[in-house]
Order: sequence, then structure tokens, then C-alpha cells
Amino acid sequence: MKTFQYDAATEVDDAVARLAQDEHAMVLGGGTNLVDLMKLGVSSPSTLIDVTRLPLHDIEIIADGSLRIGAAVTNSDLAVHPVVRQRYPVLSRAVLSGASGQLRNMATTGGNLFQRTRCVYFMDSSKPCNKREPGSGCPARTGEHRNLAILGASQACVATHPSDMAVALSALDARIVVRGVGGERVLAIDDFFRLPGDEPERDNTVARDEIVTAIEIPKPADTAVSTYRKVRDRQSYAFAIASVAAVLDVEDGIVRGVAVALGGVAHKPWRAHTAEHALLGTAAEEASFRRAMALELDAAEPLRDNAFKIPLVINLVARTLVELVESSATKEMGDRS
Repeated sequence: MKTFQYDAATEVDDAVARLAQDEHAMVLGGGTNLVDLMKLGVSSPSTLIDVTRLPLHDIEIIADGSLRIGAAVTNSDLAVHPVVRQRYPVLSRAVLSGASGQLRNMATTGGNLFQRTRCVYFMDSSKPCNKREPGSGCPARTGEHRNLAILGASQACVATHPSDMAVALSALDARIVVRGVGGERVLAIDDFFRLPGDEPERDNTVARDEIVTAIEIPKPADTAVSTYRKVRDRQSYAFAIASVAAVLDVEDGIVRGVAVALGGVAHKPWRAHTAEHALLGTAAEEASFRRAMALELDAAEPLRDNAFKIPLVINLVARTLVELVESSATKEMGDRS
């Protein structure tokens, strides 16, 4: 690990100003990903600006009914917060699916959004990687890619985004609040993350002098149900081969509202807009779910060793939505009693 300067910011504007002054400075939250990358020589910041002391630790309901989550809230605190567990079970379950309890105690909500891919070529500084060194190539395309992207990839990069939490936030239409030298702006989560294109080194659209200060999640419909399911190679502490965050609103057996986001299949949480559009107004049954997901995955471009993800994702989403239909019926019966 290369030497670096450490600074602790106590005000948001102070952190932003320090970032603006040093193009090689980086923000440090829990450090659960960044410190590993520094040890591996993948990341070499000149300065770490510790933002864990900033006043961004609150979880609160704001005027429009949305839930506002401070960027410094730990993953553990987020997962067990009563409003999150009651209103947004998909988010609670996604967070609890990621990492170990010890890491969730350290990891921050804002930092979780900035996780880097665990593609083996990116993590190994002795190997070429367009994401780490633009223009050096993408050996994953012909090498080890079993757990890499089947959607939205490019010739430059087939890496996948590792966050479970971000997949749930995508299904919940979260908004990301960022602050920079030019002031504050709010990004829809689908605009926050980006696909690789010919600039795979850029995971998101945040400027280098901006920091995330909060995440806002709209209040869901009272009749909506949600959940998160994840397929991985082992039960404990493994990144997703594929995952789904789903929110479903069913009335009289008909899909009135649906949001499906996929993890483990793209450079960013993949919102299944094609499938959602196909499902609206249709019967809430497994055959419909399978047809819709087959349409979504028509766009898939698997590599030699990861085509298995296509039937895996169809099965995973279909069974998850069936589970939510059953949950919806149970909830409706409970509301009537």
C-alpha cells in the first residue's frame, strides 16, 4: 500500500472543498471495500477524507412521505430500522444478504453505492483491465467470466456491480442526493449508475468533487409487497450470481404495479423495464412472469461460460413474483379481518 494523507472532515462543505482541491483524494466511509483495493494496489489515493463524522447518521420520514437515509448510516442500522423493515422489506433483506455482520457494522449506506466490481481481473493489478487502466483490454471476455455480465456490457467491460443494497434501491425508485462545489442535486438511481460503454472506469455519474449525503425512497403503495432473493455459490458471504429485488401490487389477481431489478447480471443494477411493461394489466401468475422475463432477457449477450444465467434469472424472478402474489393475498386477508 502506498503512503497517503488522512484527514477527517466535520462538515459536508469542508469534505467537498478538500475533494475539489486534490484530484487524487478519495472519500473514506467504513473502508470495507476501498481499504482492500488500496492493499491490492488497485487504488492509490493521495488523501483519504474520512466522512464518518459528518452529520449524516439519521433515518427519517420527510414531508412528502419519503424515507431519507443519511449516507453515514451503517448497513446494520439500516437493515434493522423499524420503518425499513415494515415499509421496505426488500431493502432490509437485500442489506442482510450482503457481507458479514462485522462488515455491515462498518459499511455505510453511501459507501455501499460506490463498491467496485469483484471481477478477478480488476482486483489483480498485475492483469490488464479497462476498468482499472483504460485501454489495457478486457481479458475477462475470453477468460474467467462465469459470474460476469449478460446485459448491458460492452467490448470494453463485462464486469458486474456487486451491491445487494443498490439492487433493492433500484426497485424502490430511490433518489440519490449529492453535494458538490456547485451545490446540491438529486439523481434518480437509474441515472446515478451507468453502463460501461467505452468508459468502464466510470461506475457512476457523480463528479469527483461531489459526495453522496442521503438516499431518499418514495413511500410505497399501501397494497404493495416486496422482497429480495439472491443466488450465490455459498450461503454465507458471497456475491450474487444473480439476484432480484421485486415490488408487486396486485388487485383482483391483476398486476397493477410492478418493479423488478436484477443484480449480478450487469455493470449496474438492471431495472427490468421491458418485463415490467409486459406485466402491467396481466394476470398475476407464473406463466405471465416467465413470458415477461423471457422478453427482458432477449437483450442478453452471454459469453462462453455464463449463458446459464438466462434460465436462472427467469426462474428466480418468476418464483419470487409467485411468492409475492401469495404474500399479497395473505396481506389482503389480514387487512380485511
